[in-house]
Amino acid sequence: MNPKAADLSIRELQTEDLDPLIAYWTQADPAFLTNMGVDLTKMPKESEWRAFLSKQLTQTYYEKESYCLIWLLNNKAVGHSNISKISFGENAFMHLHLWKPDHRTKGLGIQFVQKCIPVFFKNMELKELYCEPYALNPGPNKLLQKIGFNFVHQYIGVPGWLNFEQAVNLWQLTKENYLNLKNNW
Repeated sequence: MNPKAADLSIRELQTEDLDPLIAYWTQADPAFLTNMGVDLTKMPKESEWRAFLSKQLTQTYYEKESYCLIWLLNNKAVGHSNISKISFGENAFMHLHLWKPDHRTKGLGIQFVQKCIPVFFKNMELKELYCEPYALNPGPNKLLQKIGFNFVHQYIGVPGWLNFEQAVNLWQLTKENYLNLKNNW
């Protein structure tokens, strides 16, 4: 698959996206999830995922605890990026996920994230966007560096409600840096 030739687009989470998004989390290989830093004992049930995600569909931007954008490859949902720990008008923390292994390591993630970042900054009126990948997960760390996020520091902690304590790399993209970088994407 040539990512340059593929039709890549994004959209806000819709009802039709709930099943594949929930399946990504509930049917994933446990080793894959662990390598991402997920604590399997914290994994919500399918019904809990559905309630959490459905709530997003009716909330205003200001009310959202999480804001999800679906990644489409040739009009088919293949992944998502969401932000959490949202402080509207200030900052949020980004997550990025390609759902199927055959879509990973092909450059698609970079292109999808580059499409999502402007939406996150605009709709949530952000000044800063952060990402906290597991330090031992090379994929997102390489992606963030390539896009132009600045490495802040590494720390030991629990970066999200679904994670175990781990080495975390904190990356930051300010609105000013984003505006300077976006023309080179």
